[in-house]
Amino acid sequence: MGVMDRAIPPTIDDVLARAWSGLGRLDPAQAFRAVRDGAILIDTRPEWQRRAGGEIPGALVIERNHLEWRCDASCPGRVLEAVGHEVTWIVCCDGGYSSSLAAPSVRALGLRQATDLIGGFQAWRAAGTAGSDTWTTKQAAAAATP
Repeated sequence: MGVMDRAIPPTIDDVLARAWSGLGRLDPAQAFRAVRDGAILIDTRPEWQRRAGGEIPGALVIERNHLEWRCDASCPGRVLEAVGHEVTWIVCCDGGYSSSLAAPSVRALGLRQATDLIGGFQAWRAAGTAGSDTWTTKQAAAAATP
């Protein structure tokens, strides 16, 4: 087998591009609307990142290493929100990269509506949503616009 016969391993950029192509990723305004309509926003950031950066009011905290077990309705360790395969899960990390790798893993459990938040917590905070229970009137109006 010569050098030309070997497949070139993918880079992390390749893996992310493949993950992104299979997800209906949401920006913060879309995620806000989806949560308002019943989706579950999951904050997978470790405790030290949440402490340093802030919390997402109303988000379900499930650190990355427990995600699949907590979202699988057939698992004894599931969260109460894991009621079946029709739940819409929105996975959020700090910058929108690890959540892009986590969401396909949740989808592999048959949870086909799982997706992630573009830009993660940083985008959520930049949109003005972090640290407050509600958006300002201007932000809510912008989010409600299709």
